[in-house]
Amino acid sequence: MRLVFMGSPDFSVPVLEALVAAGHEIAAVYCQPPRPAGRGKKERPTAVHARALELGLKVRHPVSLKSDAAQKDFASLAPEVAVVVAYGLILPQAILDTPTYGCLNIHASLLPRWRGAAPIHRAIMAGDSETGVCIMQMEAGLDTGPVLLRKATPIGAEETTLQLHDRLSALGSAAIVQALDSLPGLTPVVQPDDGVTYAEKIRKDEARIDWTRPSAQIDRQIRGLSPFPGAWCELNGARLKILASRLAEGGGAAGTIINAPAYVACGSGAIELLRLQKAGSQAQDVSEFIRGTPLPQGTRLS
Repeated sequence: MRLVFMGSPDFSVPVLEALVAAGHEIAAVYCQPPRPAGRGKKERPTAVHARALELGLKVRHPVSLKSDAAQKDFASLAPEVAVVVAYGLILPQAILDTPTYGCLNIHASLLPRWRGAAPIHRAIMAGDSETGVCIMQMEAGLDTGPVLLRKATPIGAEETTLQLHDRLSALGSAAIVQALDSLPGLTPVVQPDDGVTYAEKIRKDEARIDWTRPSAQIDRQIRGLSPFPGAWCELNGARLKILASRLAEGGGAAGTIINAPAYVACGSGAIELLRLQKAGSQAQDVSEFIRGTPLPQGTRLS
């Protein structure tokens, strides 16, 4: 099919690659504009922008799609379908109506659960046992369109947002290729009103660990916020990010190391710390971390 691809971050790159590999004609790739990054504040293209150029594809990065000029430019591509995944701009109705088969969005949840900005983080933090991807026909509402195809997958007991992100990206890549192969034979299924939840953008104030909470909640917080922004506490007055953990047995004063190498008592239960990062340092597995920063029994995390 002749299509327009619209995406920006790392999550979207495998999808673009899968569409190219499947033989679809990519009329153009739309992504967010390059933005200043790093110490030198040099403009850096998005992950999709960089990969599209490597693939020899045309790239467009308008700051908005609301103008008549932007909409006419999009229409001039004559796409049969637009594939949208983590693009980052609102699509006006004129854009939604342009492709023959509309705009198909790859959403990283089992809609209507976790509509919105951070579905992967929220699924882990809420303790969901499974998640997945949906191929959704886009409409004006926030992730409200009918679903053409869904693929479910269990969430691992120790899985982090990064790990689940990569699995869902691969799952979404396969799903969109399957959906395009089946168009127009797929039947859109309207999302039910029951079970709607919203995955709000992660706030910085959600990252501070409160060790008085139950271990299951803290473990989900750590895994759900890994690697970014990273759940954190303080060790000897300095910030310490915890990027991986698992549930453990034990008890004691909340926030206290109760067992070697790094078992921490919570409000109820305990967790084992698996991967840590001090401010200004690289992330390390706990075995490497404690060689430079021992965590003897009785050490207090706050």
